[in-house]
Amino acid sequence: MFNRAIKLGSTTVGVRTPEGVVLAVEKRVQSPLLESSSIEKIMEIDTHLGCAMSGLTADARTMIDHARVTAQNHAFTYDERIKVESVTQAVCDLALRFGESVHDEEAMMSRPFGVALLIAGIDELGPQLYHTDPSGTFVRYDAKAIGSGSEAAQSELQDKWHTQMTLREAHILNLRVLKQVMEEKLDHHNVQLAQVTQSSGFEILDETRLKDLIEAM
Repeated sequence: MFNRAIKLGSTTVGVRTPEGVVLAVEKRVQSPLLESSSIEKIMEIDTHLGCAMSGLTADARTMIDHARVTAQNHAFTYDERIKVESVTQAVCDLALRFGESVHDEEAMMSRPFGVALLIAGIDELGPQLYHTDPSGTFVRYDAKAIGSGSEAAQSELQDKWHTQMTLREAHILNLRVLKQVMEEKLDHHNVQLAQVTQSSGFEILDETRLKDLIEAM
């Protein structure tokens, strides 16, 4: 059931390059009356960490809130930024805790989380991209697609990704992959793009930069 929620979720793509990591998500605007800017599919965890989701958004918020608290606690305790793998591990540990009761309290969650995440970040090991699933498993990738249309998207990534890809090439590749699998015509209203780089940290691209990249595609 929970993998089905992800299979039906928005297509989400992540690409790692030597310069940084790029995340791209399809935003499904199901009504012309819906304000597309209110659909959040990519979120900041810390200044050097971001996350994109596919599946149940409410579940993703719970996991991302946990990741944010973990990152802040680490920074406060050790006076350093948390490693990308450490925050991914914390999210997956939370995913494994459904059905558990703590200190005689009722169980925190009665079911697994119905969401998969792509966690992008940068630390002393350089740019990194991790994929997490509802089972609490995480794997590191150079390029990964999740959500509906992920098989076709992953195949395209395998064909086009290379080790010396620039950040701009990664932006264009992500948009092209989304364009192939999306039912709607791709424009700046129905996609969201973000990047993590050494110089600027995590940032979600604004409408102007997004329009430029779509035109360049």
